[in-house]
Amino acid sequence: MTDPLFSRVRTSFDASPMLATLGARLTRVEPGLVEIRAPILPSSRQQQGYGHAGLSFTIGDTAAGYAALTMAPEGHEILTVEIKINLMTPAMGDELIATGKLIRPGRRLSIVTAEVVARTGDTTKPVAILQGTMMPVPV
Repeated sequence: MTDPLFSRVRTSFDASPMLATLGARLTRVEPGLVEIRAPILPSSRQQQGYGHAGLSFTIGDTAAGYAALTMAPEGHEILTVEIKINLMTPAMGDELIATGKLIRPGRRLSIVTAEVVARTGDTTKPVAILQGTMMPVPV
């Protein structure tokens, strides 16, 4: 039996060509929490060979937005109103893991965060933290 919450997020996730291009995978969906993983591919590295900040930002913003979607009314999607990122260390490893959390749900605006870590084998290292505001919009 398929979890309706996971299916709701998966349907939106699968509609994004950008996430497919990055090789991103939806790996966890719970009320107010979403995890996304993406490999650090050669095409998503910056000039020094680290995972590009754009990769961290994309999967962090997406995980945070989908965390908000898990609590949004049916018939709505989520748009980012604003989001900031603090990069803590270069992204080195096999993949990045973004965990988005809904901090405060709202009818008009919701507050979210995301943490991005780099994983190599069984070891993870914090890469970035994001905080933002999301808005439900009818579709």
